[in-house]
Amino acid sequence: MTEEETNTTKARIVDGTLVALQKYGLPPISYDVIASETGLSRQLVRYHFPEADDLMVAVCDRLAGVYRQLLVTHAARLDGPGRLEMFLDFYFDLLDGAAKPRDDRAYDAMMSLSASSGTVRDNLRGQYTLLGQVIAHEINAAHPKMPARATEELAYLFVCLMYGHWKMVGSLGISEAHNKVSRAAMDRLIRSYVDAGTPLADIGRIWGIDT
Repeated sequence: MTEEETNTTKARIVDGTLVALQKYGLPPISYDVIASETGLSRQLVRYHFPEADDLMVAVCDRLAGVYRQLLVTHAARLDGPGRLEMFLDFYFDLLDGAAKPRDDRAYDAMMSLSASSGTVRDNLRGQYTLLGQVIAHEINAAHPKMPARATEELAYLFVCLMYGHWKMVGSLGISEAHNKVSRAAMDRLIRSYVDAGTPLADIGRIWGIDT
């Protein structure tokens, strides 16, 4: 099997795993289920991903890549405060022409796995940290007088709000009309920091971890 064939097969396995997670969630997932979704043999799936954690990390990376491509495409057309508005609208599925991927069951599965897999946990933490850093940068660009620490706090709050929101809507079935509620809440948070945005007393580095 050539390197190109290997990469194509691995991509097919990752895509099939993502489909299976969206259909069934985490508990029933197995090499047999993934093989069925991909149309490949169980042995071939295991050959390319002998460690389940490596397959799950590849799924995490694929999910992140979809978001990255969508955001890069739209961000390239904007400048200044418009970029922040675009990012926030996108993550609450309010951006015209760019629907947020419906991948909440897959992310639920990844978060569940992170409780027992340090590899998956590190990958997810890295992804959310990077998202927070991007949002902090965009907040700073839109509000250059805001202290850097305040932009970091706001970015952390955004990630928490966005993730929690989609657990309510995407996973528990709360009406998607609440997308506008969470989006408006983010605007209010930003305004509160603009008006009286004294950062909290030092609690250590934002996105730091307990050791």
